[in-house]
Parts: sequence; C-alpha cells; structure tokens
Amino acid sequence: MNKIIKNTLILTVITVVSGLLLGLVYDITKEPIAAARENTRQEAFRSVLPDASSFEEYEGYDSEKAGKLLGENGYDSDEIKETVVGKDDSGETLGYVVNVVSHEGYAGDIEISVGIASDGTVTGIEMLSISETAGLGMKADEEDFKDQFKDKRVEKFSYTKSGESGDSMIDAISGATITTNAVTNAVDAALVYYQNELGGGVIE
Repeated sequence: MNKIIKNTLILTVITVVSGLLLGLVYDITKEPIAAARENTRQEAFRSVLPDASSFEEYEGYDSEKAGKLLGENGYDSDEIKETVVGKDDSGETLGYVVNVVSHEGYAGDIEISVGIASDGTVTGIEMLSISETAGLGMKADEEDFKDQFKDKRVEKFSYTKSGESGDSMIDAISGATITTNAVTNAVDAALVYYQNELGGGVIE
C-alpha cells in the first residue's frame, strides 16, 4: 500500500512540475511568437499594397455581416478575417488589404492577404498560411502563380485549364485544381467584400 502511495506522490509531483515548466515555456515564447506573427502580417500588407505608408484597422469590420455577405454571393467556404485601410503619408486612403481564409484547400485552410486599390484593382496577393502538397498545391505560393492576380481590375476571377486568355482568367496549377479553386475563390471573396462593403461597387 505504501508503495502505491509513494508512486502516486511521485507521479503527482512529476505532473505538477511538468505543468509548471510548460507554463513557463509558454510565457517565455508567447511574446516572440506573437511578434513574429505580427511581423508576417505587416510584411504581407506591405507586399500586397506597396504604395501605402501606413495601415489602420477598418472600423466597419463586422465578421457576422461579412459572413452573411459572402454566403449570399456563393462564398460559404470563405471567411473574411480582417480588413485594414492602406493610407499614404498625407492620410489619404489608397486601398485596402482583406485577409481571407479559404476552407477549400486540399490539405487544410489557406489564409491569404489580398490588396485592393481604391479603384478596385487587385494590387497583389500573399499567402499568410498554406500547407498544400509540396510540388503541387504549394506552387500557389510561388510568384508565377500569385502574379496572375496582380494589377488586374476585374469583377471576379476564374481559373482555366486550357490556357484561355483574359485579365480575369487564372491558369490552374497542374495537378492542383483544388488549390487553384480555393485561392481563386478567396480572392473573389475579397473582391465581393470590397465591392459591397468598402464602397467599391461592381466593376463594369
């Protein structure tokens, strides 16, 4: 009986010490991790809306309203996570950065920053989080694919497997149609949000 009590006490001590150590590690690492995430976020903002000198949170952002808007427009699998306003040195609004999470990725969620100028031109896209198949879906994070969206002013994008041309057409990644579809829909979701919430209107 004494042996059982002794073993129980040892296990209890080990559990308590392990818990304390985990808590200590968390406290030590949480700030650097948060700082790294914020740095990645700011770098993405600057990448997709390079003419802006500062970024401010869009005060009208409402996640529930955004979700309803996307659902009404057929983008149930996309989620607007954040919107910021890009401004120049004089405080004039140059455009917006809309962060979208697509739940349609092949290997999980894909989070994308989409830069949209005040006239509705997509100024760039950047991956905040993507874990698609190496050599296939991960090509969505390569410049050749992302640049297809850059400097295009269209109502929405579509992808093609046959090389169809046009500003709104995106060449699908070979062997990664699901990823292509997820990214294209995410960018289109950002455009829908811009057109309906940020005063952009539908592009003719």
